[in-house]
Amino acid sequence: MTLPLAAIVVLSVLDIVLGKERYVTPVLVIAPTLAALTTTWRRTLVIAAVGLVARFALAPYDGVLEPGSPLFTGQLTGYVIVSLFSAYISWRAEVGRQAFAAVTSVAEAAQLALLRPPGPRVGDVRLAIRYVSAQDTAQIGGDLYAVLDTPYGVRALVGDVRGKGLDAVQTAGVALGSFREAAYDEERLTRVAERVDASVSRHVDEGEFATALFLEFRESGAIDLLHYGHVAALRVGADGEVTVLDPPDPWVPLGLSSYAEGAPKPWTEPFAPGDVLVLHTDGVIEARSATDGSFYALADRAAPLVAGSARALEAAVDRLYADLLRHTGGTLADDAVLLLLACS
Repeated sequence: MTLPLAAIVVLSVLDIVLGKERYVTPVLVIAPTLAALTTTWRRTLVIAAVGLVARFALAPYDGVLEPGSPLFTGQLTGYVIVSLFSAYISWRAEVGRQAFAAVTSVAEAAQLALLRPPGPRVGDVRLAIRYVSAQDTAQIGGDLYAVLDTPYGVRALVGDVRGKGLDAVQTAGVALGSFREAAYDEERLTRVAERVDASVSRHVDEGEFATALFLEFRESGAIDLLHYGHVAALRVGADGEVTVLDPPDPWVPLGLSSYAEGAPKPWTEPFAPGDVLVLHTDGVIEARSATDGSFYALADRAAPLVAGSARALEAAVDRLYADLLRHTGGTLADDAVLLLLACS
């Protein structure tokens, strides 16, 4: 309320200083307008009332605006109309903020229920996550991830559903639910992926799909990976060497296996202590620069931001995400996941 009240005081003093020949009290209508932009509708009405009192108090002094004159009555009527409209605008804005807060709260709960963000350690694996949805009001989208400590070792999934909105969220929920069941039941990683693929094919519309990358940590200092059309992971060594883990046998996304022959084959990559695995979605590497439109070169920029951070992954993912935002000018046009993993 400070700004509208200050406006009333300044204009009232100015009206007195300028004398009876010049009057500025009609400009007091700015006070309820400012209040509508800065405070609640009830306070807007209070500001309007204070301004109205000031107009009545200054009317005799101004002379030409004697109470009861047609000019004064017309200006007073206009002031009241503007004040009431300002209060209405403030009320609508207040209702909108409350509705937005309610939607945000529900979306946050839905995100927690769907993604179930793990803690900083799952089994013998440390991790750090950044998840960003392109749907600002929803805060959830079609990107998905999970890291589970199963009887067969720590297993992880990162994926990206085609499209956005509620349909994408539904598909993500199907994939995550199936993965959480199969990862504990199936000994082989290929069987886990097959069950997730079958669930997506069964429960989503024909032609819809989700890219995915499955992985399993071995005790021998290695990881097994299984590719379903997803972007390649990165391995960042403690010395800063970045290796793109391209699949030797690329495969189609989840939900499209019926259109392909054969089956995807897992492959093994070394993963030494001090290495950091960077899993991500295409919302990261397809993020465009705000200046020249270039894509974000994650493989080129990851080394100085991630190398040597196996025991400080949270700080590393903060640096990586901040660098991504600097590249795009502060906003992302697509859902994005950054998931950093390292062995204890």
